Amino acid sequence: MDLTPPAVQRIRPPGAPLVVAIDGPAASGKSSTAQWVAERLGFRHVDSGALYRAATAAALRRGDDPEEWTEDAVLAAARPIALRAAHHSFAPVLDGTPLDEEIRGPEVTRHVSRVARMPRVRAWVNAAVRDAASGHAIVVDGRDIGTAVFPDADLKVFLVADPWERARRRLVQRRGRSPSDEEIAEETERLVQRDARDATQTVQAKDAVLIDTTYLTQEEQVERIVTLVRVLERAGGG
Repeated sequence: MDLTPPAVQRIRPPGAPLVVAIDGPAASGKSSTAQWVAERLGFRHVDSGALYRAATAAALRRGDDPEEWTEDAVLAAARPIALRAAHHSFAPVLDGTPLDEEIRGPEVTRHVSRVARMPRVRAWVNAAVRDAASGHAIVVDGRDIGTAVFPDADLKVFLVADPWERARRRLVQRRGRSPSDEEIAEETERLVQRDARDATQTVQAKDAVLIDTTYLTQEEQVERIVTLVRVLERAGGG
């Protein structure tokens, strides 16, 4: 099996920081896998989805009806958000306060797709991610990372998994226990609906390496991506 990623053929300036882009549908394990890969490689991790969630949380704080949100209103709420470096990752803060727990809450999850479909919000997120990535070797994950944000990334990975397994993993992470089949079925339906809403922003780049994680542990996912990066480095990509 040839593990050399398509991006090995891409011409890069000597010494330029390496960019690894990880994409995929909701609950495919993008963020946690990307963070672990970054730690293994000594790179920095940037989660673009966290910025969309932070913007959504900031808009919810204003108390307006989400059905009436406009791009101007969301951007105004998001203006105080910044990315702060912490260990191997960049995390969003609002007025200097970390948003880790708030952005993973059910209300943010319910409305983040609405925010992510706003073109000017997407432009704001993309610019913030590129700025955070400047000057550092990075692993960045999120929607359209390999197609719109970093189309010339050195390595592009697209993670997929069966919707049932994605739902099960999400519930285990959220509740800290094994969910019932009924709970998984309900979550699967929510994920399928979100997949439909996000279809235009979740597109596999033509030169991305597809990894089906349905039957892989997270450690196995990480090991495959780290191996691809090492191959890339040996081929002269980093």
